[in-house]
Amino acid sequence: ICLAFRRNELLVKAAGEAPRIPRMDEIVFLNRTPLFQRYVGAFETHPCFSVALPEDFSAPAGMMLVGLRGLLGLIPDELFFLAGRAFQMIQFEQSHRFCGHCGGATELKKDEYAVICPACGLVAYPSVSPAIIVAVIKNSHILLARSPRFPKGRYSVLAGFVEAGETLEDCVRREVREEVKLEVKHVRYFGSQPWPFPNSLMVGFTAEYAGGEIAIDNHEIMDAGWFAAAALPDIPQRPTIARQLIDWFVQTSSIRV
Repeated sequence: ICLAFRRNELLVKAAGEAPRIPRMDEIVFLNRTPLFQRYVGAFETHPCFSVALPEDFSAPAGMMLVGLRGLLGLIPDELFFLAGRAFQMIQFEQSHRFCGHCGGATELKKDEYAVICPACGLVAYPSVSPAIIVAVIKNSHILLARSPRFPKGRYSVLAGFVEAGETLEDCVRREVREEVKLEVKHVRYFGSQPWPFPNSLMVGFTAEYAGGEIAIDNHEIMDAGWFAAAALPDIPQRPTIARQLIDWFVQTSSIRV
């Protein structure tokens, strides 16, 4: 399977309403020399490779270039996350062609996935930016907020990047305090999910309301409120961890007081 990107757009075959990722043999006729090609994993026993397409590449007849986020829910979840890994690998190698310390040309390490500078020995690994995402519960309601980056009418749970020297739990408390002026307690780990926009690792938590009144800044958060399971607004789609947290709330809301 060929996960071919031109910048942040993935090459897909137009197959009715459901786009399909092409096989490696289906792009040979393009007569192009990929800038990059790496094995990224297997999907249903089929090996998958990432390919970096030239900047001037145009999709041929029967194919199109689609932003990866736009394929969420249109291709199998496992393949979507493999495509996300492919995208991050391409970005890593293209942005680390030269050493950040001495400026020398780097090369791939032979014993692990990293680049090394032969001149000064600096080793660089793909960057991963940890971020928390949290479902805050108050009795039988969940806290949902609207960001200006969301599609019109979309609400989701709160999220934010972890700062240097901060624990994940401290980040949960800080982000909730900063974004909606609430305090939380009983912060518990829920799960995690890689998120290739651009290189995040989303670490999910649940937490209970501990005090305060909702107040937003009208900058990062445009609206926020408490929602019952039977009266949810438009929410993120599956398989995002945001949706997993909201689905968990819905499934367990009947046993809450």
